[in-house]
Amino acid sequence: MTIIIPIIKLLGGIVLLLLGGKYLVKGGVEITKYFNISKLVVGMTVVALGTSAPELLVSLQAAIKGSPEIALGNVIGSNIANIALVLAATIIILPMTVKKQTIVIDWPIMAFAFILLIVFMLDDKLSFVEGSIFVVLLIAYVWGEIKYSLNQNKNGNGDEKVEEKKLFSIPVAILVIVVASVGLAYGANFLVDGASELARLINISERVISISIVAIGTSLPELTASIIAATKKETDISVGNIIGSNIFNIFAILGATAMVHPIEFDHKPFMIDLIWMSGIGIAIFLAFLPMKKKFINRSKGVILLVGYLVYMTILFIKG
Repeated sequence: MTIIIPIIKLLGGIVLLLLGGKYLVKGGVEITKYFNISKLVVGMTVVALGTSAPELLVSLQAAIKGSPEIALGNVIGSNIANIALVLAATIIILPMTVKKQTIVIDWPIMAFAFILLIVFMLDDKLSFVEGSIFVVLLIAYVWGEIKYSLNQNKNGNGDEKVEEKKLFSIPVAILVIVVASVGLAYGANFLVDGASELARLINISERVISISIVAIGTSLPELTASIIAATKKETDISVGNIIGSNIFNIFAILGATAMVHPIEFDHKPFMIDLIWMSGIGIAIFLAFLPMKKKFINRSKGVILLVGYLVYMTILFIKG
């Protein structure tokens, strides 16, 4: 087998995942317009599902096909990339303000999710029960976020309802969702196969491939959207969204995957990655300081990005 075939599968899978995730969101949002659903609920359900669908399907396919390193590496790598690549690049373009909720609620929940993942990984398995715990925690987190926003609405500080021009009829929107879902399924299959084959051909572990290429590939929707928003000086992209994505990655993706197909692995190779993930989590908290300013400047974004490049270098050198 030449190296060209797995690379084509890898790139083809990433393209299908990007397009599938994009149009899954489009179709879902169009349907919600007919029911006048608030932007918060749309964001926490349809958009969250669409942007996380690539990671979910890749991890699920990997677990089923006997590639647990890809299933785990995809989530751990995405969590690191979300902060040290996506958020860092966005901050460098457009420094961000930080909401109080992010500091006192979202970050502690993310830290708790990181700690719980490390504890669950120590026995070299994510079981059905552990996956169920993640999913229950996800439901509690989403419910808490919606409840908080509804309280904000009562005080006149929340989101308005979605009253935008409808682009598709409901049947067309459903067709878009079905086609997008098929694209996501095939994309995940190609990506997992390509990553596994490439790892074997170039003698690099599936863990390294998944934490770098696969994780970046499945994080491209967030990276692209964040950079475009920053160049347009749109301030609705927040640090809280990135942290929320990391919480969703652990609770939803690993939770659902472990419930469908328990993940067995050797946790020792992942310890360095878990340390980096925890370190990046601490670094973003330090970036909030001093809290009175509630502002992350470009220099902190540069530090995070340099940290990510150092991590990627170490990852490929040590394998």
